[in-house]
Amino acid sequence: MSAKSPAAETQPTKDRAAKSPGAKATAPGAKAQSPAAKAPSPKERSAAAKARLLAAANELFYAEGIQAVGIDRVIEHAGVAKATLYSAFGNKEGLIRAYLQARHDATSNGMSRELEARYATAKERLVGVFEVQGLSFADPAFRGCAFISANADAPNIPAVEEASHNYRDWVHSLFLDLATEAGAKDPRLLAQQLVLLYDGSGISAWLDNDRTADNTARTVAAALVDAAIPNS
Repeated sequence: MSAKSPAAETQPTKDRAAKSPGAKATAPGAKAQSPAAKAPSPKERSAAAKARLLAAANELFYAEGIQAVGIDRVIEHAGVAKATLYSAFGNKEGLIRAYLQARHDATSNGMSRELEARYATAKERLVGVFEVQGLSFADPAFRGCAFISANADAPNIPAVEEASHNYRDWVHSLFLDLATEAGAKDPRLLAQQLVLLYDGSGISAWLDNDRTADNTARTVAAALVDAAIPNS
């Protein structure tokens, strides 16, 4: 619906003021009172409830484990009806799949955004991956890789297997694509080395409580990259 012009909004006020001796006229140049905020539609309420469920699952599954947290706990934490979970995700496995996909998207999108903003070349980005990885280490809620934890906690759930496979494909492709673009003599070998370093950095930051593990990883990565990629 097109918005009313100021004249259209204020005219009824003037008319009422003229007809009702006790009514106050709108002062010249004053804005008419805006109508009450529109109530959210059922679709908007459903989307908001779904987002709260996913946020609750992200917090609880990541902190405590997929198996340890039941759906009733997630529902209570999200403050929604149980029917909302079933209509939005089908069942707990559907919620697990959505949780892991959201973690994947946040990690991959964040990595792409930060690498592009911080580094100019593929060679620089191969080392820069570890600096970007280290940004998550400073988060007090950091508990390592969500996919490693999910596999350790619930290895036989198909949603976990599928999401983990997709995530690992992304990690390997990230390094392989950059190594190829940078002109590495053996892109696959360099990518394999850097994937192992990436995994080790995350595990050390979590289990060893070494939130500076990315610094060591960057030093090692730089040596590997320099050895594998001729100076241009």
